Amino acid sequence: MTSATRRSVLIGAGAAGAAVFAPAIVRAQEKFPSRQMTWVVPFPAGGTTDLLARIFAQKVGDGLGQTVIIENTGGGGGSIGADKVAKAAPDGYTLLLHNVTFSTTTSSLMATGRAKHTFDDFAPVSIAANVPLIVMCHPSVPAKDLKEFVAYTKEQNKADKGVFFGSTGPGSVMHLSGETLKRDTGIKMEHVPFRGAAPLVQELLSGRIQLGGDQISTSLAHVRSGNLRALATLSPTRTVIEGVATVREQGFPNLELFGWNGFFAPSKTPASVIATIQGEMAKAARDPEVKKRLAEVGAEVMGSTPEELGKVVKDQVAVVKPLVEELKLVVQ
Repeated sequence: MTSATRRSVLIGAGAAGAAVFAPAIVRAQEKFPSRQMTWVVPFPAGGTTDLLARIFAQKVGDGLGQTVIIENTGGGGGSIGADKVAKAAPDGYTLLLHNVTFSTTTSSLMATGRAKHTFDDFAPVSIAANVPLIVMCHPSVPAKDLKEFVAYTKEQNKADKGVFFGSTGPGSVMHLSGETLKRDTGIKMEHVPFRGAAPLVQELLSGRIQLGGDQISTSLAHVRSGNLRALATLSPTRTVIEGVATVREQGFPNLELFGWNGFFAPSKTPASVIATIQGEMAKAARDPEVKKRLAEVGAEVMGSTPEELGKVVKDQVAVVKPLVEELKLVVQ
């Protein structure tokens, strides 16, 4: 082969190589986002987290000029949907909108050696909203607050009658709260896990379970109508439900938990992509319509920085993880 021929072959090979890698280079240079996005809500439709996802999806999608699809993937106290996002490509096109249960469920899975993901598998993006947590009962239960519910349960225990408390899944906030309440008071209750807040509330409304809890937005209308009775708020401050004291005020400080809902991306998602998404979320949070809709369901819209969400999770896990390990909270 002559030198000229070799040069032609090498040039041809170089051109072919450039053609092979060209699509990757073009993709890398594409402006984000250039296609549809998917936000995973790790609970069934109808709960607070699902509501927030749909409100923000409309505004953020409009701001970014792309469609945002909400995908409800319930089960495992939110861990199944979370794991799906942890394994997704770190390109910003798949996000997770989780809540305070992220702290308890993931801590439980890690403590039992059954975790398919850890907190390090996610990059915080923004707190969507702070949503207080409340504990409720069916109106047939003769209790006006949590202290009276404990007294009622003790009487039921003496009469060998069952008392059931529901949660949004094994390892969830209400699972942790119920087990903590049992430990601190000596009462006996049986845990009934559900795949999310919507089915939990339906069982509470039917009276088949006596106690349950979740973010206030899911049940506010039922409490105001009298179909459910709020016994306490787990959050540090009182809620929009008049006259309902906090767990700390009622003598149950170990039940206190701060309620939040936040967006996460897979770890290693480019900082520039996260900044773009967070910017639109912050803009959506300032929208008067969004503020109004969330205020109506007892939520406080946020649109925080990634650093603020990261600190909330870190601080909460530091409190929750030892408690989860002590109570041996197991996610099925």
